[in-house]
Amino acid sequence: MKKILIFLLALLPMAAVQAKPNKQTVVLYCDLHCQGCCDKILKNIAFEKGVKDIRFDMEQQAVTVTFDANKTDVPTLQKAFAKIGKPATTRRPESAEHAEHDHHEGHQHNHAEHPHP
Repeated sequence: MKKILIFLLALLPMAAVQAKPNKQTVVLYCDLHCQGCCDKILKNIAFEKGVKDIRFDMEQQAVTVTFDANKTDVPTLQKAFAKIGKPATTRRPESAEHAEHDHHEGHQHNHAEHPHP
């Protein structure tokens, strides 16, 4: 009986290590100039411990990363982005906000002012 109890106690730390995944998602903003930028991030960040999924929005300059918070966190992910030359922030850059705003305003022009020859 004593041997069984010791055996069960020895297994307890193993059970604690296999904690339930704590899936979280963060949107990180960084410069995404082309598909090569996305490929570089995918090639490197996908193999960071705990990363489960990576999605890109080039128009918004955003990378959505789903990860297991038991294995990594946002600052660690940001360090991994910086390491590959793609510093990332959780705050949306003002330039992206202005670009979206300007894009929508840019459609309001009067074609009569610029007649086609």
